[in-house]
Amino acid sequence: MISALRGRCGPTLAKKLRATAGGRCRVLVASSSSSHGKNKFKETVLLPRTDFPMRLSGRELLEKELQIQRECGFSELYSWQRNRKGKQFCVHDGPPYANGDPHVGHALNKILKDITNRFQMMRGCKVHFVPGWDCHGLPIELRALAKCGEEVKALSPVEIRQKAREFAERAIEHQRAAFIRWGVMADWDNCYYTFDKQYEAKQLQVFHKMFDKGYIYRDYKPVFWSPSTRTALAEAELEYNQQHISRSVYVKFPLVKTPSKLMSATDDTSSINALIWTTQPWTIPANQAVCYMPNAQYSLVKCLNTEELYLLGTECVDSTAAILDTQFEILQTVTGSDLEGGVCSHPIIPGRESQLLPANHVTMVKGTGLVHTAPAHGMEDYGVASQHKLSVDCLVDEDGLFTEAAGLELQNKYVLKEGNETVIQMLHGANMLLKEQDFIHSYPYDWRTKKPVIIRSSKQWFIDAASIKDRAQELLKKVQMIPRSAVNSMLAMLDRRTYWCISRQRCWGVPIPVFYHKETAEPLINKYTKEHLIKLVEVHGSDCWWTLPLDQLLTKEVLKKSGGSDVSNYVKGEDVLDIWFDSGISWAYVLEDVSNIADVYLEGKDQLGGWFQSSLLTSVAVEKQAPYRKLIVHGFTLNETGEKMSKSLGNVVDPDIVINGGQDPNQDPPYGADVLRWWVAESNVFAEVLIGQNILHAARDDVFKLRNTLRFMLGNLCNFDPETDAVPSEQMLILDQYMLHLLQDYSTKVTEAYTQYDFGKVIRLMLAFINRELSSFYFSIIKDRLYCEDEKHPKRLSCQTVLDEALDVITRSVAPILPHLAEEVFQHQSNKKEPLSVFRTGWIKSSSVWRKPGVVEAIEGACAMRDSFLSSVSGKNTAEYDVTVIIEPSLLLELMERLQDEQISSTSQLNELMMSSRTTLLTSVPRDLPADTDLIGGKFVINLEGGDICEESSYKVIVETAAKERCPRCKKYTSDSALTPCPRCLEVIAGKWSA
Repeated sequence: MISALRGRCGPTLAKKLRATAGGRCRVLVASSSSSHGKNKFKETVLLPRTDFPMRLSGRELLEKELQIQRECGFSELYSWQRNRKGKQFCVHDGPPYANGDPHVGHALNKILKDITNRFQMMRGCKVHFVPGWDCHGLPIELRALAKCGEEVKALSPVEIRQKAREFAERAIEHQRAAFIRWGVMADWDNCYYTFDKQYEAKQLQVFHKMFDKGYIYRDYKPVFWSPSTRTALAEAELEYNQQHISRSVYVKFPLVKTPSKLMSATDDTSSINALIWTTQPWTIPANQAVCYMPNAQYSLVKCLNTEELYLLGTECVDSTAAILDTQFEILQTVTGSDLEGGVCSHPIIPGRESQLLPANHVTMVKGTGLVHTAPAHGMEDYGVASQHKLSVDCLVDEDGLFTEAAGLELQNKYVLKEGNETVIQMLHGANMLLKEQDFIHSYPYDWRTKKPVIIRSSKQWFIDAASIKDRAQELLKKVQMIPRSAVNSMLAMLDRRTYWCISRQRCWGVPIPVFYHKETAEPLINKYTKEHLIKLVEVHGSDCWWTLPLDQLLTKEVLKKSGGSDVSNYVKGEDVLDIWFDSGISWAYVLEDVSNIADVYLEGKDQLGGWFQSSLLTSVAVEKQAPYRKLIVHGFTLNETGEKMSKSLGNVVDPDIVINGGQDPNQDPPYGADVLRWWVAESNVFAEVLIGQNILHAARDDVFKLRNTLRFMLGNLCNFDPETDAVPSEQMLILDQYMLHLLQDYSTKVTEAYTQYDFGKVIRLMLAFINRELSSFYFSIIKDRLYCEDEKHPKRLSCQTVLDEALDVITRSVAPILPHLAEEVFQHQSNKKEPLSVFRTGWIKSSSVWRKPGVVEAIEGACAMRDSFLSSVSGKNTAEYDVTVIIEPSLLLELMERLQDEQISSTSQLNELMMSSRTTLLTSVPRDLPADTDLIGGKFVINLEGGDICEESSYKVIVETAAKERCPRCKKYTSDSALTPCPRCLEVIAGKWSA
């Protein structure tokens, strides 16, 4: 239906029809003032009147937005809607880090949430939205201490915490001011912060609940370790460098005990070497085993260059020979399980042996099919060690340096640099190195320092994710995720996560509430220590762990109940909780009054492995439920060429400059908050989101088009009171009924798009409707009615009723995205009794009565003939022509007779649609038609009653130069004399003034 409106006018005419309301007004005024004779009709033409500005820019735009925020109660809106009745709708705000200035990523996220909240509020829901900040962690600590230089080493934990808190508080205030300026609706005086006393106390309660259920434990196992920050990291704190260069090596592990199945292949079994490949040579000193794939095939081969015997995966024989620049002769092939019982000697540590062991993580994709296994430096390696009781001793310290236990040759060398080099030289010296080459691959980096991490065993606190993940995955499958494809990614991440390291070796955070016995190192943690420490934190905050003496943290009474006697036998732990645990328990604090479940979590795709996951695991462990019903996942912001924004590259887009402009207004003009919000809404947020000057210019132009469409309607509604002037839909002209039908369809589609969080579709629907259905089609047709009919004529009131409804629908439909513009329009509506906020008056109020399919067929049929007419006079003034429409008796003719009940008319609905001066409706071609008359033929198919009535009708259109003179008032060729108005205009002005 709507698509049928396309192409109804030629390009030149279409350009004229799309002229703004202001432009049209100027044309009419200029025409009426061209001579004294025409001037006298000027005051009788009802031109649009409104003080709604056509354009706001520069300082005027910024001041207007701030004025609207003040006068329309932006700051009180959240509290107002919380105090009314309605269904609860909760968007839980994932806390941004309080570690810097607001950026476009913040804008994308906060505005998406605000559009969601404003829409739901207008639908009648009580929105639950509490903004928050993630205030602990190394990112804040590093920024807070960045200017301290060497003084950092002398700072106490209390001093470091104070500096970090002050930095976080400043960042929060800066970010909060930006979020408010963007128009984000919230109670900004009541936010949540992860360093609040009550929040920290709640966090310790969740920790203890998980500990009591056996989900939290302490162990010595490999974790991701950042030498650059001397702390353990969770997977969510890693980023992967796809271009990392490692030094890969092919190394011989001589067999000292040959499996019996290989004994028959050679007489000299002592010369067989298991062949391994690794990208981390520095881990070889910690080797404890060589693993194979039990069901795969392995071959004993002879190197034709050196006569040496190697054992490797059969699938890897040819690729390995090519890399080593040699040829292999296969002597024997066995199954992996046949290698059981084999033992190798360590390549560089005399006297140490490494068993051949089966493992499921071995593959033939890269390397040799035999995997060097160092349990202290690999997650899968640790699993092998646990199963076979191997040593997990770590030879690397917190700084990434080899310890004394690694030997004098390696001690104090950094493993990823000189340590790596030394190990390679040791292999070479022992004649165990076959090949060394650079290998480019994906490698984990510390997301804060941008430096590579290592895997290193240490004593840490863990969450047993393996015991939680099955239930978590089951619940996640019931969560609605947009886009749906993201669920598979998150399920896969959960599947790989067997444990979660939650201890960090810092002081800016919530302490892990554990005491350790000085001699046994056994942790002391129970319900007595829990209750006491939580009470202390509720009063003093987590600072008490560092400010209070030990005997107040662990009192004699608590120790006695715990079975201890002397407080001096204990020390307090020095680890703090992972910040993902900090934010991951926010459901327990923020969502208490909504049963600890939010309707929506809405964050960037990085949170699939971060906050989405930490929230799910903690909630499932404690509450046995997911903390969200929907997950909305958006992409990252990039510059308009698709590159990651970086200060060093100078391509960062600052939202403050987007709104307020830069030093050079020509280069960085002020766009205001609404343009920033439009950019967010129109973007395909489920992929990467681009931003730049060209994109912002286009957004500003779209908002300007919308503004002028709204202005045209406002101007033509002056002195229109819907309570007394509105025309019931059944009494309206058919074109006006048709527009209400389209308006109802638009309302339904735009509401559905909001419901599906597809705000880009909202924008597309809106632009299509205002540009095509309204500006190019309806407005161009009704201007004659609006300007030239009597002010209270039923035909004029009929289209004004449509304009009033359209203005209301469009304003409400755009309000969640452009709250400043919507409020400005709402305040200019002349029929408003009081300047209420549009957000306090509800959502679109379209009516099912507006749906009239039969009306659609009449208008669409007329438009088909209109297209034929317009295409024949492309680029010309349609009022200069008379049109004759010829339709043989048919259903189509009956429909057209509803639009024109007399044979010839210059005032009928059909004539109005044609935009000609006069329209004639006939059932046959006139006999006296000149022979050279051009008959434009066409066909139109009518479908009614769901297809039960279907009829194809033919029609012909004749276009002739208008027979009458141009009316000096309405400009149509309907007057008997160029000096006097046409009959319609004479009737309108009769009695108002004398010619």
